[in-house]
Amino acid sequence: MAEYLFGFAFLAYAAAAIAYAGDARRPGPAGRVATWGVRLGWVLHTGLLADQAARADGFPWTSWAGSLSLFVWLVVSVYLVWGCRSRYRLLGLAVLPVAAVLLAVARLGGGTGAGRRSGYSTGFLIVHVGLLSFAFAAFTLSAALSALYLWQERRLKSHRPAVLLGRTPSLLTLDALTGRTIAVALPALTAGIVAGFIRLGSDGGTVDALMAVTLGAWAVYGSYLVLHYEAGWHGRRAAYLALAGFALVAVARLGLQVSHFS
Repeated sequence: MAEYLFGFAFLAYAAAAIAYAGDARRPGPAGRVATWGVRLGWVLHTGLLADQAARADGFPWTSWAGSLSLFVWLVVSVYLVWGCRSRYRLLGLAVLPVAAVLLAVARLGGGTGAGRRSGYSTGFLIVHVGLLSFAFAAFTLSAALSALYLWQERRLKSHRPAVLLGRTPSLLTLDALTGRTIAVALPALTAGIVAGFIRLGSDGGTVDALMAVTLGAWAVYGSYLVLHYEAGWHGRRAAYLALAGFALVAVARLGLQVSHFS
């Protein structure tokens, strides 16, 4: 069952990515196909995760491949909150190809299995890994929003608005959505970090490079919220700061794969 669910979910994501590309060249039915492809892929992917949870003895995604599959599902879940609206289809063109590729990588690593038993409790893994994965997924979407902001601003300043700009959210909307996404993600990251430090203290461990990078990302995004909502940082400066935070998130996510799930 898991193999079939993975296969169909991957095909739906890949078809959505291709349809988004077609819609970018010629708006029309391809955009609607992409929207339903994302939705169908997410339903099938949810079924895959549910099947893994039913078969697992403990937390189902303790392997690096399982964790990567969960991360992809979370990215698509956050995107689906508002991403299927017609004005966000260019964002889908950035998200869905990456989702399809990462899901394929997860499958090659055995991501359809039920995972293995871990030395950590299931409750701790749900809080720590679950919240960190959600936060990283939300930060990924905020980076895509920031990149779309910078692309749109550049085209407007070069007086080349073209037809695509009429099909994207306004700069004000992109800036506001980036801030809201980070405002939701940062508390989840904070709770995940706190859970990790509590466990670290009970085990008598020390802070490693991955934890330092994660704390660096927390500091950057915390600074973003303060500067954005208190100091009036908007536009290009805020977008670049969000992308700087995502660079640390990307390093932390890769480090999570290598150090925690190797």
